[in-house]
Amino acid sequence: MMRPEITWATQFANVYYDPGADQLVVTMMYSGTNPNHTFSLKWGRCKTAADGSPQISANVIDSQWQDAEQNDYQTTTRFNLGKLKCRPVNVTLRSAPRYIYQLQIPAPPASMQQ
Repeated sequence: MMRPEITWATQFANVYYDPGADQLVVTMMYSGTNPNHTFSLKWGRCKTAADGSPQISANVIDSQWQDAEQNDYQTTTRFNLGKLKCRPVNVTLRSAPRYIYQLQIPAPPASMQQ
């Protein structure tokens, strides 16, 4: 009997920038045996695109990426952007090879700049 191919269950339900909190807000939909998955970001390096604009990518990491797909869940995680130095910037979020979300993060709010 052939083993079924691995399927990627984590995908973006909603992503937006919250300027009041200077946070990236990411809602993930995922499958698993429990709702206790947590998500983190692994940032790449800031680069310059061909058009001269800054860009950066981040991989969304699921704490339980090997959890068996039994039930569907959704969770929202807020990521503080205070230490993200290259701004404004075009961000590419990746979750598994085929799920990509892109958005623009503006310069930090004046009240948060040092």
